[in-house]
Amino acid sequence: MITLDDLDHSLISALRHNARTPVSSLAAQTGASRATVSARIDRLVKSGTIAAFTIRTGSELSGSGVRAIVLIEVLGKMADRVAAQLRGLPQVRALHSTNGRWDLIAELEDKDLGTFDETLHKIRLIDGINSTETNILLKTTKSALS
Repeated sequence: MITLDDLDHSLISALRHNARTPVSSLAAQTGASRATVSARIDRLVKSGTIAAFTIRTGSELSGSGVRAIVLIEVLGKMADRVAAQLRGLPQVRALHSTNGRWDLIAELEDKDLGTFDETLHKIRLIDGINSTETNILLKTTKSALS
């Protein structure tokens, strides 16, 4: 895992908002050169920090589907292994490490309750997960995209 600095965080934030933002616009937003921005994005992709560039359709932004927060307790020192497997699931929109009772928090989004249940089943079968607690999100009044 690489250490992220302010520029890396700024680039990730901008790309989360719009993955198609041109390098020249990212350079203008961050004050870095185009070459630096391009090199940083390449480094973030190669390290796995950026796993994919994707789109969100109008139906996803309108709130259709099932969204949830899954609180995850990990056995021993398996957090990195568990996190890597969770990042591989397309339904995991964000993954956070935390302190307290839970080790990881996964933000999930799926098209309906049936596929959501299948995703939860896959997560619970990941070796190293001790327990989970799932909270379905009913309504969002503010998000990073608003």
